[in-house]
Amino acid sequence: MDQILVSILSNRLKAIGRQMGVVIERSAHSPLLVEGRDFSLGIYDFQGNLIEQTEYIPILGYAASPGVKAVVKYFGEDVYEGDVFLHNDPFTGGNQNSDWKVLKPVFHNGECVAWTVITAHQADVGGAVPGSYNPNATDLWQEGLRIPPLKIYEKGKLRYDVWDLIIGNVRLPIVGDDIHAMVGGCTVGERELKVLFEQYSKEVIYEAVEEIFNSTEKMAKKIIKGMPNGNYKASWKVRDDGHDHDAEMVIKVDIQVEDEHITFDFEGTSPQTKGYVNAPYPVTLSSVMITFFMLSEQEIAHNEAVQRCITLKVPQGTMLNPNYPAATGFGNHLSDQVCSVIMLALEEALPERITAGWNTLMCSIVNGWDSRREMPYVDILLNGTKGGSGGTYGTDGYDHIGLIASGGALAAQDPEMFEMVNPVFLTKYEYSQDSAGAGQWRGGLGVETTFTFLDDGGQASVFGDGGTEDTRAPGILGGKQGSINAIELQYPNDRKYAAHVKDLISDIPKNTVYKQLAGGGGGYGNPADRAVEKVAFDVKCGYVSEQVARDEYKVAFKDAVRGVVDTEQTEKLRQTV
Repeated sequence: MDQILVSILSNRLKAIGRQMGVVIERSAHSPLLVEGRDFSLGIYDFQGNLIEQTEYIPILGYAASPGVKAVVKYFGEDVYEGDVFLHNDPFTGGNQNSDWKVLKPVFHNGECVAWTVITAHQADVGGAVPGSYNPNATDLWQEGLRIPPLKIYEKGKLRYDVWDLIIGNVRLPIVGDDIHAMVGGCTVGERELKVLFEQYSKEVIYEAVEEIFNSTEKMAKKIIKGMPNGNYKASWKVRDDGHDHDAEMVIKVDIQVEDEHITFDFEGTSPQTKGYVNAPYPVTLSSVMITFFMLSEQEIAHNEAVQRCITLKVPQGTMLNPNYPAATGFGNHLSDQVCSVIMLALEEALPERITAGWNTLMCSIVNGWDSRREMPYVDILLNGTKGGSGGTYGTDGYDHIGLIASGGALAAQDPEMFEMVNPVFLTKYEYSQDSAGAGQWRGGLGVETTFTFLDDGGQASVFGDGGTEDTRAPGILGGKQGSINAIELQYPNDRKYAAHVKDLISDIPKNTVYKQLAGGGGGYGNPADRAVEKVAFDVKCGYVSEQVARDEYKVAFKDAVRGVVDTEQTEKLRQTV
């Protein structure tokens, strides 16, 4: 096929995806979508194969594909122009109860030729805890509303009975607003795809898609061929299953590279947990794909064809592929650990492509009653969530964007908006000194967040990891660990409570102070090899203390405030390393 035409069609598909995303950003109501951009979207063929996607949040990219295929298979021929479908069920291809998919078929000449799909995190999906992260859950029903393949519009008409059933089982009307925005985004994609099919015909577009798939497969094989053949193994600890705060789980991976094919085998990973620390298979799949693209070091289309040369083996009944009806609310956030264990396994094979450890998630969903507006509130604390990413060859880690699963999300919610939509008063939000793992290329900085609750009766659902010494973001090739994750509540009576990494804290009184440290990323390479001028800049900016500069980086100062280095003393310090 004419490669210029293939390129034109490929870019048209990308542009349609971006248009769909703009609709969500401009018309959704929840800060999760408008500011956090906690959504992803894709264009699929009539069989549910991924053609093109726009990953505002990476974990929702390939994680959506199994659910799309489940909906397509479930309804079969019972699909008509104007239909809209809804889905979230982790045991029919979904990744998390809170992540809802809206799907819309695209018809051309009376035939379904494609699907537009948007997946987005909802502010509440029912269950025992507002915000739907329930660390006490032991099955999926305790986490929220389970939605297997479901039709909410039929031939262009809203099915009010179905709609009222769904919205009647969530706490916040904003969820309905966001679903309508997602339907609007899919409709824009549908409209633009119809124009494309009218202009070029179904046959031409399908031929172009196959060309794109073949090209993607070729590129993926070339990337794998550039990796040394062999077996590479690593393991990674995960703490606290939500019920046993001392529980210790392990993720194991055996990566087999053979010419143009790569296999990720997770045999030996811990069995599924009693609590919600379980990742449905789509999460594990998407985590592997995220890491593969990070390792590729080049632009490659994110479509179905990449998986032609990648095999994923995840034993059923493990925490990365749990059996029904396991709780899976925390599953998305095991992406950090899955990505990191793959990086760790390939440390020697691909030293200039991998990154040091990224800070793992530790976050809270706060909820309660807002007496100013006389209504309930629920919000994910985006400000405190991230932490730093890991350093890599030639580059420091990203400051305060360490959550691999949400690499496409904004690092923070606007402070004024945060105070506007929640009864809180933000007093501190800044980079945390010495939080980054030292290295020739240091990790990204973590962040400190402090605010005060302005109403009684608040609740915080804490979920994360990285709260112990052995789960801090690790350095590699001589680099040091990032700082620890921590959340502390200081009550009005001066009592302090250090939260577990999975916790549910209720009845928080007015004037309670919430303090959070999101840790930094791990360092890459020997800190004593870091350029002196870079250390001086970090000390002058307050990112690194004078003491750490001396102890870890072996750099001494005449005037730390101005970043003036003591060259003679620095040379002596570095000669002793």
